[in-house]
Amino acid sequence: MKILANDGISKAGLIALEDAGYEVITTKVAQEQVANYINTNDVAVILVRSATKVRKDIIDACPGLKIIGRGGVGMDNIDVEYAREKGIHVINTPASSSDSVAELVFAHLFSGVRFLYDSNRQMPLEGDTNFEGLKKAYANGTELRGKTLGIIGFGRIGRSVARMALGLGMRVVATDKFVDEAEVRVDFYNGQFINVAIKTEPVEDILKEADFISLHVPAQKEGYVIGKAEFETMKDGVGIVNASRGGIIDEVALLAALDSGKVSFAGLDVFEDEPKPAVQVLMHPKVSLTPHIGAATLEAQDRIGTELAEQICSLLKP
Repeated sequence: MKILANDGISKAGLIALEDAGYEVITTKVAQEQVANYINTNDVAVILVRSATKVRKDIIDACPGLKIIGRGGVGMDNIDVEYAREKGIHVINTPASSSDSVAELVFAHLFSGVRFLYDSNRQMPLEGDTNFEGLKKAYANGTELRGKTLGIIGFGRIGRSVARMALGLGMRVVATDKFVDEAEVRVDFYNGQFINVAIKTEPVEDILKEADFISLHVPAQKEGYVIGKAEFETMKDGVGIVNASRGGIIDEVALLAALDSGKVSFAGLDVFEDEPKPAVQVLMHPKVSLTPHIGAATLEAQDRIGTELAEQICSLLKP
């Protein structure tokens, strides 16, 4: 049986599938050629990340398809319900990359409170001629410890962010339409741990309370989660990070909030227009930027690959 890993798969996942007797194809097939390739090569399973889309047209055109696998959490690039109506299994790996995304959130937070997003741009240009000036410009950093982190979306990734925040000594407040309370386990290197119960609050309260805000919600069918009205509700000087999905923050309103000082910095891993983000966002001096790499750690990709392999073997075993 053939498996097309169109957006790649880790070596660990590849080995696990091959050891189970499957032929894994890692050739990158262009989006418009995916359906034809599946049919021509008798592919039974297609594995994707965020690049390849598996919509109704591919599902209808490929009657031999048995499984659609998404390496990661969000499945907005797959017509999930339609596929399942057609008898196709749709799987993902919601837990595999949570810690990787959470660590990137804190990379952006640390970058923001210590101005790394700007100093890394300016030091190569002025470090040898204006060292003292730059030293003064970046001398007013702040600490995360003791500050309040507001988490919008309290699923697996939101809870991983909460766990790291608690470990740093931050206060955590969270909001989620589908979660009333969650227990967050904070593990330490020596095997000890503590459990912290966090009750969710209305989003309006989170916006007012938080010194920093991190978003962890799925792509929205319409409207923004954070727009002009929400920015106006926030504390002055708030920092905001989006490592979930593009299009949940109104980027025009964000740039205005950055220019006015309402938002002190933004950390963006995702954008409204991918793969061609707005140049105004990319060039803004108060934005810390990464190219949608939240789950892109070696450890996460190994976990994703092996988890997909386990699910496929379980579904297809005789």
